[in-house]
Amino acid sequence: MAQDNGPEFGGDFGGDFGGQDAAQPLANGADTAPAAGMISQYVKDLSFENPTAPAIYQVQTPPQIDVQFNIAANQVADDVHEVVLKIDVRAETEGQVAFIVDLAFAGLFGFRNVPADQIQPFLLGEAPRLLFPFARRVLADAVRDGGFPPLLLEPIDFGQLYLQQAQQQGQSPVAGVA
Repeated sequence: MAQDNGPEFGGDFGGDFGGQDAAQPLANGADTAPAAGMISQYVKDLSFENPTAPAIYQVQTPPQIDVQFNIAANQVADDVHEVVLKIDVRAETEGQVAFIVDLAFAGLFGFRNVPADQIQPFLLGEAPRLLFPFARRVLADAVRDGGFPPLLLEPIDFGQLYLQQAQQQGQSPVAGVA
């Protein structure tokens, strides 16, 4: 007998996300296992500013870099959500702005038979983890193309950040999400 270990985060989402009508019996062999996965990913918004060029290229002091993250999720269709990983970077050196990068990198995620209480932890913990390597590359390329060494961000544990934020807000995070 198979053991149910909760939702599967991955899978084939080439089909319909319309969901089953609870009153209709499932056809023999119908897929009822919970599944979640990325449908697509894309740059939603990208801005690179180099306000003090070309003078900034003469400065030898490495810039101080401030990086801010924000995650937004919204439902765009039945069982389909968009997650946007927003990364804002500001680099300053010797009182001058070296560069500013604003990136919104998004992904569409589909769900099938996933319990409602497990969708938000996925959207705010697992989905950003899946998007981050691609957003990191876009950001590094933008900084490099702006005339600076590529900015390589350290990996971030979005699952742990979600759990910490949920605990601070007095919510009970879903077990098994990390």
